[in-house]
Amino acid sequence: MPEISRLQELIYELEIAEVMTKEVITVTPQTSMTEFREILREHGISGTPVLENGALVGVISIEDLIKALAEGKMEDTVGQRMSPDLVTLPPNEPLIQAVDHFTRYGFGRFPIVDGQGKLVGILTQQDIIRGLLKRLEIEYHEEEIRRYRASHLFEDIDSDRTCITLHYAVVAHDFDHAGEASSKIKRALSRLGVPPQIARRVAIAAYEAEMNVVIHACDRGEISVEIWPQEIVIKVEDTGPGIPDIEQAMQPGFSTAPPSIQELGFGAGMGLANIKRCANEMVLESPPGGGTFLRVVIFLNSH
Repeated sequence: MPEISRLQELIYELEIAEVMTKEVITVTPQTSMTEFREILREHGISGTPVLENGALVGVISIEDLIKALAEGKMEDTVGQRMSPDLVTLPPNEPLIQAVDHFTRYGFGRFPIVDGQGKLVGILTQQDIIRGLLKRLEIEYHEEEIRRYRASHLFEDIDSDRTCITLHYAVVAHDFDHAGEASSKIKRALSRLGVPPQIARRVAIAAYEAEMNVVIHACDRGEISVEIWPQEIVIKVEDTGPGIPDIEQAMQPGFSTAPPSIQELGFGAGMGLANIKRCANEMVLESPPGGGTFLRVVIFLNSH
């Protein structure tokens, strides 16, 4: 399966309003083609919407100007040369809609009109490119700040042993909130500047452990994440009945979840195996009737 780039993601995430040109140069149907030529030259643009009494009535472009020049009819008005067949876009649509429109119609620009029919912007392919590059630049600088903050986080603290610890309570059988703790963990690691590939491994291990607590604990459990200069340690404790045979439980596909839980799509028996794949070190203790304790270590430096 081909990977989706961040640029492709942004086309779906950004709205048209975020990249469109909001300060729109317009003309009226009474504007002469000579005046229109000067407007294009002065502002360095290749077309404008046409407004009459504030209402959008057409679009005129440099192609229309070239035709008027070729025919020697520069005395014509914009109203005689414009295209009255309007195709507009709303400002709150995802950018992918605009990309589809450019591909389908081959136009150079689209007026952006709100729900009341008011012109609020104009969009060209250059606007899309400029908007995407600006967002990528912002994200790049934010990532640089996060990485700097993370790389200096422990250096700037005067301590013999420094550790950041996150704690999350997990309620047994609460499937409506299952996965929330692991999502918060991943978000926290991202904000601390932990490399994405490490954050993903931690999030997967935490999610699988969280689901095991939700499925098997009698009452509740707790997940703690310790962030050390060289490693991240996940600790999970629950009040469950314990695991009779840990070696068997580690086998992919083996599950003790009841059928009612499996019918919900949980308890497929891959949790512990997935955790082990993500971990550099893993310790699992589960005396019968004494609950379960899991310790997972993921190195921040793969070497």
